[in-house]
Amino acid sequence: MSRFKAVTLGPPIEPFALNKAYQLDDSSYKVNLGAGVYRTEKGQPWVLPCVKKAEEIMAKDETLDHEYLPVLGFEPFCKLATKLLLGADCRKLSEGKAFGIQSLSGTGSLRIALEFLAGCLGYNAVYVSIPTWENHKLVSRLAGFRYIREYRYWNPEKKGLDIEGLLEDLREAQPNSVVILHSCAHNPTGCDPTKEEWELIAECIKEHKLFPLFDAAYQGFATGDVDADAWAVRYFVSKGFELMCAQSFAKNFGLYNERVGNLTVVLKDASLVEVVKSQFTILIRGMYSNPPSHGAKIVAMVLSTESLNIEWKDCIKIMAGRILDMRAKFRDRLERLDTQGSWKHITSQIGMFSFTGLNLRQVEHIMKKYHIYMFKSGRINMCGLNSENIDYVAQSFYNTILSIPSD
Repeated sequence: MSRFKAVTLGPPIEPFALNKAYQLDDSSYKVNLGAGVYRTEKGQPWVLPCVKKAEEIMAKDETLDHEYLPVLGFEPFCKLATKLLLGADCRKLSEGKAFGIQSLSGTGSLRIALEFLAGCLGYNAVYVSIPTWENHKLVSRLAGFRYIREYRYWNPEKKGLDIEGLLEDLREAQPNSVVILHSCAHNPTGCDPTKEEWELIAECIKEHKLFPLFDAAYQGFATGDVDADAWAVRYFVSKGFELMCAQSFAKNFGLYNERVGNLTVVLKDASLVEVVKSQFTILIRGMYSNPPSHGAKIVAMVLSTESLNIEWKDCIKIMAGRILDMRAKFRDRLERLDTQGSWKHITSQIGMFSFTGLNLRQVEHIMKKYHIYMFKSGRINMCGLNSENIDYVAQSFYNTILSIPSD
């Protein structure tokens, strides 16, 4: 008998299972609203022009090689990524109290942050929003957190933020609990706190001695402005917080398979930077040894070259603008059909995703009858909509809600 006989079959990972089901579907008309990637009006991936130019420059550079990067990554990239998040005028940068560590996109950055917090500081409780990106709980558990708890976030009745419930739950958290916060374009709800609400959240976290760990997967995708989308993190830094922030460059650079990420770490004491880095070095050495080079060098070149940086920011505006346009048009289609319920939340939400408010039975019906693929939670990717399918999707929503009432 095989020693592996005791291994049980693991559950499917929803986004990948959805994508596979979509690819295997031989229906003549199908729509994929589940994939967490940007798509053009033609439904195609977009390789940003500035990325292409950077790769062309790199291909002609005879000094580039394929040597190992340092354990903590490509330093020019780390500095540029940290500066992008915190702002060029951030005092913590000039005082040497903030630094970056290259890691494997957002997931890898979260993992090394959580492993450090659990292993070096002994933290054992982490709070995630209800709902949150499905990987937050898995990464936290595998990083060694014993207690994975939730704080209220989404109010399904008003289809907006439950700020009262959020604050009430965080007030119950024990000191040194880690709180995972979405810096902008909350996944999956698309609902972000206002500046005033962020101030209340920061005050609560400080009062109860909690540790903020930001997830910045969509800088630029919320408003089209990379500085505006970093406001929450910068506010926390301005209030004297020590914090970490996991940055991903998958979405805003279109570098999904290059796994380009940075963990920004902000401390109160510059003398501790090398000590903290030394522990991250040990952690990473035993996990994946060092990160890949190609994507990080693309991002570094774009961020450090004025013309490419300007072009990149224009691309961000194009992507964010298309998302906003699809939101407005989808809400308009639903309201023209007189679809039951209010659809104002479609345009009040921001970022790539929308929490539609559909229940599980409605989602399953839409997938089975209309071959429209989305998360069981009712989350859809607005980038999956375009001029060719938006009417079909809206009509499918109308028909489904008419035949299967909301909860």
